Amino acid sequence: MDDRVILHSDMNCFYANVECFHNPDLRDKPVAVGGREDARHGIVLAKNEIAKKCGVKSGETLWSARSKCPALVVVPPNYRLYLEYSRLARGIYYDYTDQVEPFGPDEAWLDLTGSMRLLGRPPLDIAQEISRRVKAELGVTVSIGVSWNKVFAKFGSDYKKPDAITCITRENYREIVWSAPVEEMLYVGPATKKKLATCAIFTIGDIAQAPTVRLTNRLGKMGGVLQSFAQGEDRSPVKVLDPARSAVDYEMKSIGNGLTTPHDITTRDDAKALVYLLAESVAHRMREHKVKARTVSVSPRTCDDLHSFTRQGKLAAPSNITAEIAACAFRLLEENHPIDNLHPLRSIAVRATDFVGTDAPVQLNLFLPEDDRRRRERLDTAVDELRRRFGNHIVRRATALGDTSIKEVDVKRDNIIHPIGFFNE
Repeated sequence: MDDRVILHSDMNCFYANVECFHNPDLRDKPVAVGGREDARHGIVLAKNEIAKKCGVKSGETLWSARSKCPALVVVPPNYRLYLEYSRLARGIYYDYTDQVEPFGPDEAWLDLTGSMRLLGRPPLDIAQEISRRVKAELGVTVSIGVSWNKVFAKFGSDYKKPDAITCITRENYREIVWSAPVEEMLYVGPATKKKLATCAIFTIGDIAQAPTVRLTNRLGKMGGVLQSFAQGEDRSPVKVLDPARSAVDYEMKSIGNGLTTPHDITTRDDAKALVYLLAESVAHRMREHKVKARTVSVSPRTCDDLHSFTRQGKLAAPSNITAEIAACAFRLLEENHPIDNLHPLRSIAVRATDFVGTDAPVQLNLFLPEDDRRRRERLDTAVDELRRRFGNHIVRRATALGDTSIKEVDVKRDNIIHPIGFFNE
């Protein structure tokens, strides 16, 4: 059986390059896309190559970035524009295959296996043509990895940047991939790197050649998965994107939203306002996707040491009713963290998991007011329709009106969900 032909395309310095293309005055300057510092979102989300050469890194604070690069120009993010560029890039990819899987807004895998006979050219030529077209039609550059599996294709797109193409073949992968440090392989983060280091495993080649039992003893099932990745045995398919939905048909595992507030959360009313604001967005998304949750979790983050933790609880019945999601999340918060001046919170996140479809049969609970729950469901549906037609601020909860710093926040609009889930089948 012939090997597959997989490409991974990664748009370089995506947010920053899009901003520079739209504003020619920025093109010769160090540019960073960053959050609002007055809202305590002041970190570097993306930077262009000029800023990168000055030492600016994604994820660092803007004041730290300016200390390295005093001439740094910071622009606010425009997520709608970035998503439009992501859509246009996928439009180019569709000219070569209908098997396209996004991995965030700036990355995508392409499976060209079934298209090779029709295209009639080597994979490297196709990758070069895609690179030229993205640059000419969108004004941004891409780095592309070409291989027989998704993991090595992803490694190839990261291997050389910007505007580069790297082929990882069965003949060269031991030389190129195995000599790289472990953290350059997909799904090896800082925590996994530390665990591997305790086993004297420092390179991807070490993972590939280590005794499997050593990896599974240290990392569990994931140890075997990483070893198969390192050995080039990844067989995961490129999940087909539905262009009409602009989303991959994943089995959804969870829906959540979090927010860092402009001021510390020190009162019960402010905490409740924020929890209800977040729960409203989560419940709205569940109704859009026609699912109900059986489990709700809340994740507060403290101000002093930025420590965060998560607590979860079961609902009495599967629900996508805003009031029930919010009440459960707020109860979890109150039970697990004091809300006062001595224990200020910087941010809160609310998440719903353990889904069932809205049409799934559910055992009725004799101790729940089912008539009242149905009325709440109808009310939420009516509010959803009003917001769809007139905007998310047309109807607001009274709890959100007390805190002036968040009452104008549109959590649903400003939180973009990207289809990322390598292990979802």
